[in-house]
Amino acid sequence: MYKNKITQALLLGAGISLLAGCDKPEEKQAAQPEAQPQSTEVKFAEVQEIVRGNGTEVASLDPHKVEGVPESHVLRDLMEGLVIQDAVGNTIPGAAESWSTEDNQTFTFKIREDAKWSNGDPVTAQDFEYSFKRAADPATASPYAWYIEYTKMKNAKDVIAGKKPASELAVKAIDDRTLVIETEVPLPYFVKMMAHTTMYPVHKATVENYGDSWTKPGVFVGNGAYVLSDWVVNEKIVLERNKNYWDNDDTVINKVTFLPIENQNAEMNRFLSGEIDITYEVPNEQFGRLQKEHPENVVVSPNLCTYYYGFNTEKAPFDDVRVRKALSYTIDRDIVTKAILGQGQKPAFALTHSGITGFAPTKPEYATMAQDQRVEAAKELLEEAGFGPDQPLDFTLLYNTSENHKKIAVAIQSMWKKSLGNFVNVTLENQEWKTYLDNSKQGNFDVRRAGWCADYNEASTFLAIAMTENGSNDQKYSSAVFDKAMNDAVKVAKTEAERNKFYAIAEAQLAQDMPIAPIYQYVQPRLVGTHVGGYPDQNPQDNIYSKDMFIIAE
Repeated sequence: MYKNKITQALLLGAGISLLAGCDKPEEKQAAQPEAQPQSTEVKFAEVQEIVRGNGTEVASLDPHKVEGVPESHVLRDLMEGLVIQDAVGNTIPGAAESWSTEDNQTFTFKIREDAKWSNGDPVTAQDFEYSFKRAADPATASPYAWYIEYTKMKNAKDVIAGKKPASELAVKAIDDRTLVIETEVPLPYFVKMMAHTTMYPVHKATVENYGDSWTKPGVFVGNGAYVLSDWVVNEKIVLERNKNYWDNDDTVINKVTFLPIENQNAEMNRFLSGEIDITYEVPNEQFGRLQKEHPENVVVSPNLCTYYYGFNTEKAPFDDVRVRKALSYTIDRDIVTKAILGQGQKPAFALTHSGITGFAPTKPEYATMAQDQRVEAAKELLEEAGFGPDQPLDFTLLYNTSENHKKIAVAIQSMWKKSLGNFVNVTLENQEWKTYLDNSKQGNFDVRRAGWCADYNEASTFLAIAMTENGSNDQKYSSAVFDKAMNDAVKVAKTEAERNKFYAIAEAQLAQDMPIAPIYQYVQPRLVGTHVGGYPDQNPQDNIYSKDMFIIAE
């Protein structure tokens, strides 16, 4: 292993891969950034503590009961899956030191001999078997159980549906260090999927002894680089070094504090006053000023996420595709990306992000139209659907509490009103994160703000959420054509090119049915202190591991 994080940062800067040798016939990785020269004169600060903005209060710290980005940021420090990622998004060994497969259908992982839980117990293959089965078990009620199904593990679908017991999931600990997983079909990107939060292990004895209280400070047991020290709801989550972590000798940061700050201006001010080292976001309206006044702190990273508005397709009048199309067409994506955001975001006309390796969705017809043409088409569609000045379309747009989300919602509300006039009446409603998630899941909305970030670097990570039975399909969209295309991409396609043909069919069907209105493709702007070393500004999935960072003496 690397003797310290400076060595690791220098190797990455020199373009040297940190991948360990593993026998895995996977598809090509995303193109890596060009090497950037870095100085070797780096001196550690005496105090190695970091404070990170985290957007909002987490819903849970149980990896099998979360579905959001804020939770994933914290869990990435507390837990470790079979594999993790390096600073540029390559899949590298985590709790498993190696893996192998001869057919992309049977995968064998070797657990590290020195992998330990924070209480000193060894991390075993049995821990992963227990955890994967727990995540799939309907009794756990994991909002991300569907993810297990999309890994194509044998029997996953029937286990999640309650048709077979969790014991039938095809994951088996052969011995303490050997884990074998079988999939129903060859899946070349299977190993990439193992880096996701849902695939993190939990400590069986702790979970079973303490029930839902196992995630509390003083009780929590994890296998990541840090352990939970303190948690004050709506104030802070504090983590400290896990001395039993297998790579503790290479970990530099001793203490990590996450702050749930929903107001981006408040977060910015705390950063500028020296209270925060890395922000969660940047206020949209302050971005230009910050670039001019603090260019050394503004970091804009690639980010495989798509921002969209979702329609409740089971609720009138949004069960009418004409209504959904009309509202989508009227959104001026150029204004959103250039005037409101202006940080490098791109207009989106597809669910799949254009930065996904190997697949570029074709633009639908409405994307090639001028904005005034889209508006005219929208009015015609609303009239056909029975709406007009005498019978306007009244609905509520739901978004989770965030100044940035509010600014976009206000702007789009204005676009709808300006373009469609008295055809529509739009009410804005914001809810705090947990309530927003619950109401989205239960279908208590007309139109909602949403975003989807890649769980792995392959087109299906986006498209899968629109399948009929997907647990994150909060729009309740259902299309036999779409589902068949997605199933055929796995069961029929033999090559990447063949899979892409089915993905293209799926995207075309989404554009035709419009259950969502794609708005823009993310980038990730943040304020990062110049004293923070090892910040992974080229990780396309925004996977940040505090263990890979360090504080530089100033």
